[in-house]
Amino acid sequence: MGIYSEYLDKSFDWPTLVKERKKQLSRISKLRGGRAILTFASAMTKQAPIAIDYDDRVPILDQLGNLKGDKIDVILETPGGSAEIVEDIVEQIRNKFSEVAMIVPGHAKSAGTIMVMAGDEILMEPASALGPIDAQVVQGGKRFSAHAFLEGLEKIKQDVERQNRLNLAYVPILQNISPGEIQTCENALSFAKTLVTEWLSKYKFKFWETHSGTGELVTDHEKKKRAQEIAETLCDHGRWLAHGRSITINDLRDEMRLKVTDFTDDAKLCDAIRRYYTLLKMSFDTTNIFKIYETPKSQIYRFVTPQVGPALQQMPNMASIEFECPNCKTKTKIQANLKEGVPIQKGAVPFPKDNVFICPACNGRIDLSTLKGQIESQSKKRIV
Repeated sequence: MGIYSEYLDKSFDWPTLVKERKKQLSRISKLRGGRAILTFASAMTKQAPIAIDYDDRVPILDQLGNLKGDKIDVILETPGGSAEIVEDIVEQIRNKFSEVAMIVPGHAKSAGTIMVMAGDEILMEPASALGPIDAQVVQGGKRFSAHAFLEGLEKIKQDVERQNRLNLAYVPILQNISPGEIQTCENALSFAKTLVTEWLSKYKFKFWETHSGTGELVTDHEKKKRAQEIAETLCDHGRWLAHGRSITINDLRDEMRLKVTDFTDDAKLCDAIRRYYTLLKMSFDTTNIFKIYETPKSQIYRFVTPQVGPALQQMPNMASIEFECPNCKTKTKIQANLKEGVPIQKGAVPFPKDNVFICPACNGRIDLSTLKGQIESQSKKRIV
C-alpha cells in the first residue's frame, strides 16, 4: 500500500494529522544527525498568494528563532516568486547557520530554484523538480515574466526587420512600454544569474577542493566559471522551452555536472521525507491554509480568506453567513451571535468557538479568524 493510501485509510482528524506531520519532521532531523530543520511550503495548486513575497520574511525569521545549532535543513516547496525576497531569506538563514542543506521532496520552481542553489548540499529524488529561472517583475500592480516580456519585444523587432516596416497592430503595445520597464526586466534577469553564480561558488562549491578526474586543486576561478555555466543553463529558456518545465536530478547531474544527493539512496530518510511530504500535501488539501512555515515544535500558517461577500447579513444581535466551503463548494449557514442568548436559527450552525469551521461534507478545516475580525469591526461588538 502506498503512503498516501495508508494515511487516507486512517482518516486523520486535524490534531492527529499535525502530530504525525511533526513526528515525521522530527524523524528527518534525527536521521540527518540532529540538524535543525525548517519547512517553507506553499499549496502549489491553490488560488492564493502562494509565490515567495514580502510577507514570508517575518514568519521565516520567527521560525528560525526557534532553532539551535549551526547546521540546518530547509524543506522547500514553492512555485517561485521574488528573487529579491529569496536573497533576504537566504541572508536570514545564513546569518544563523554555517551549513545549509536544501531538501526538495516535490517542486521548487523559478525563484525557488535560485534559493536551492544557496545550499551547501541539495537533496532531491527522481520525482523532485526544479525549474528554469525566470525573474518575476511587478509593474502597475501586475506580476509578469521578465524573460517573456523581453522575448516578446525581440519577436516584434525581428518581425520589423523581416518586413522592413512596423505592423500597426504593435503600436498600442509599444506605446505602453517605457525604456525603464525594459531596463527593469534586463536587470531582473541579470540579478537572478548573479545570485546563482555567487551562491554556487560561495556555498555549493565550498567543499569542492580537487578535480575528480585529475586530482588537481580547484581554483576559485574554476569554481566561478562552473557556477556561471550552471546559471546560464538554468536561465536558458531556449533550452527548456517552457517556464513550467521540470529540471530533474538527472538534468542537474548529467547536463550541468552539479552534485546532488538522491535521498532515495537512504531508505529510512526517503521514507521519512516522503511521509512528511504526503502529510504536508494533505494539510493543504483539507484546509484553507496556503503556506506553512514550521519546525518540529512550532509553526505558522497563512490562510486563504473565506469569500462570503453579499452572503454576509448583519443584524443588531447576530450575523448570518452563507458560507461556501472552498474545498468541496458545499454551502452552510453559519450564525455569529453578538449577544448572549440569541437562539440559533433553523438550518444554521453556530460560529465556531476556536474560529475553525469543519465542513460537514468533506471534513475540510477552514480558519474563519479573518471573517470574525470583519464581523466584529463592522458591528463594533464581539462574537459570543
